[in-house]
Amino acid sequence: MILEERNYTLAAAHLRAFLSAYETEGLALQIRHLGRLVGYFTTETGVLNQVVHLWAYDDYEDRRVRRAALWADPDWSAYADRVLPWIDRMETRLLVPTAFSPMR
Repeated sequence: MILEERNYTLAAAHLRAFLSAYETEGLALQIRHLGRLVGYFTTETGVLNQVVHLWAYDDYEDRRVRRAALWADPDWSAYADRVLPWIDRMETRLLVPTAFSPMR
């Protein structure tokens, strides 16, 4: 298993609109293609106006196939075209659990 941590930093004026659009449109599209949402968060300390979400995949190939399917979906492309301008910065980290990690 691998976890993908995605961090989006938004302008403060766009955070609520982004979360609303994601909850009503984007979430269902991502669940359909990506599957296993581990968690979706906003930051209270550190870098503010940031959205952090975690997705679980079997391995790198599972992630590649699922993300390709997401971007092949015209509904996702239309949604992304609308919300991407609200995001100032995107960061992604792929996390691999250690042998002693409770999440494996």
